[in-house]
Amino acid sequence: MHWILFVLGFTLYLIVRYRVAPITQTPAWLLWFVLMIPAFIMGIWTVLYGDSQSLPQGLLVVSFVFSALSYILLVQAGRKPTPSANPDQEKAPGITPEPSKPKKVLDSQEESQLQHCFPWSIYYLQKIDYRPQAVICRGQLRSDPAVAYQTIRENIQGQFGERFLILFQSNQPDQPYFALVPNPQRQRQGQSQGMQYAIVALLLVTTLLTTTLAGLSMAQPDLDPQQLIKTPTLLQQGLPYGLALMAILGVHEMGHFLAARYYRLKASLPFFIPSPFFLGTFGAFIQVRSPIPNRRTLFDVGIAGPLAGLLATLPFLLWGLVHSEVVPVPTSETALPTQAFDPKASFLFFLFCKVIYGAQLGLEQRIDLHPVAIAGGLGLLVTALNLMPVGQLDGGQMVHAMFGQRQAALIGHVSRLLLLLLSLIQPSLLLWSIFLLFMPVVSQPALNDVCELNDARDLLGLVSLALLLAIILPMPTGLASFFALAHP
Repeated sequence: MHWILFVLGFTLYLIVRYRVAPITQTPAWLLWFVLMIPAFIMGIWTVLYGDSQSLPQGLLVVSFVFSALSYILLVQAGRKPTPSANPDQEKAPGITPEPSKPKKVLDSQEESQLQHCFPWSIYYLQKIDYRPQAVICRGQLRSDPAVAYQTIRENIQGQFGERFLILFQSNQPDQPYFALVPNPQRQRQGQSQGMQYAIVALLLVTTLLTTTLAGLSMAQPDLDPQQLIKTPTLLQQGLPYGLALMAILGVHEMGHFLAARYYRLKASLPFFIPSPFFLGTFGAFIQVRSPIPNRRTLFDVGIAGPLAGLLATLPFLLWGLVHSEVVPVPTSETALPTQAFDPKASFLFFLFCKVIYGAQLGLEQRIDLHPVAIAGGLGLLVTALNLMPVGQLDGGQMVHAMFGQRQAALIGHVSRLLLLLLSLIQPSLLLWSIFLLFMPVVSQPALNDVCELNDARDLLGLVSLALLLAIILPMPTGLASFFALAHP
């Protein structure tokens, strides 16, 4: 089953990447993810129930309909305009047109003004290159990078106002360059705030409903849907899980939101993604609509979400574990994983369980998780997955800020491979590892992508990566035995 999912996922990605991506601006990985939803559901169902229970046909049909409609809407929403045919520009057969030079963004007078924006004692300008919709200024850096960027940015803005975004990048060590890109914020017409608030509220209410239904299915796995229709008050039993999970996801995203607002970046409120399957939600996200000014801001906005989410997770997790029950290993395979969860699946989760249960928790025992404990466990998992140092994930932005864009891309490639190998031990990580294989490993650079972080942020980033390992790595058997002996 796992290899079938891998081959299917790889094939679909190739189709999307090379057939569909050229006609739409929607990211290829997002289109691929939507197409893979039915396969993900079948894979998750197999992991949870094995061959003991078949996947309901209704759920399978709904997943295919949801996947197809979402795919069509995403493709159409990002569809690129078709260039109109111009008879005057048609070339005669057999004649190869000469390659056209990039149109200059600046005229000769503006280019002269730009040259005066670079003091020779700060950044000695040697060459101006024109690219499509960009001006590249190359030279020698003769001062502190932060001082150089601040000075030259102010000079350029004094001459050209908000016409350009000023990027400070480096392809090679000790060879930084400036790039002037037309500011998209000047032409962008965003949604009205009223419409945005309406969408946020609708998604919030819908996701609360789907997570509450998921919590009810955990509290009463054998509940007949007809009974729920006759007695809607049964939904109250799903609220503890639904509210806990929504709070964890909401606090995570609000961490990003508040950090973005602290740095005066334009950001949307959290958008929750409802799901009629399993957990009740695919998570939540915010949109940062302003360019990130520097690597410090990139790091702070990236790490704020996981830290806030972790702080929100711990109270729910500990309360849920207190109200959970230690049980023996089930002899039947029909039990849900949450009814007989192995705490050794996560190093950090095992430590929390040992703190709560002490000697009551042995090596060969499991935990029947309370719905709030399930939400807390998912909170840990969400924190870990977001800390993965890949692409646009929070962890990817953090390692970009810590090590630079090129090194972050290398770390992303290695991390994806290591997670895929780990999924051989932890099958629950397989779908996520496959998803990461098709996610771009390069994140968007900050405007000033040259200045490095201070030591405190570097240390905090390393601690966060250690937290990631503590969550996704299983508890070694030898160490688990030591803890068991320490609490006879």
